[in-house]
Amino acid sequence: MPWKVGLWAVIAVVVLAGLGCGSHLSSVNLTPGVADAKNFPNGQVQFIATGTYSGSSKVVPLTNLTWCVGATNGGCKGNVISVASVSSSGVAQCLPGATGTATILAGSGGHATNPDRGFNMSVFGSAQITCP
Repeated sequence: MPWKVGLWAVIAVVVLAGLGCGSHLSSVNLTPGVADAKNFPNGQVQFIATGTYSGSSKVVPLTNLTWCVGATNGGCKGNVISVASVSSSGVAQCLPGATGTATILAGSGGHATNPDRGFNMSVFGSAQITCP
């Protein structure tokens, strides 16, 4: 009899774990949406990603995203010099002596097959950093 209870517990865990499978990232939002590097300590801007997954409208913090400097269409620039850089944790900063505005992207669905050419993400959010 106790083995039947244990078996049902295992089945319940497997079924519940399976319910989370198949959900995909459906939206990404970055905050701040616009940042002037001169207004942040050491010119470093920490962007935060939140978003939703398919089948849910609940906004959650996102981790394990790809971060890059790119364009508002979701294209990462690759190894092209820009006015800013961004770390894998979303900290962006202006390159020394650079002026202008850069688009910071975070998302999923793309990877660099050739780092020099960049790549496009399928689901992403974007923000702007202005360099003095």
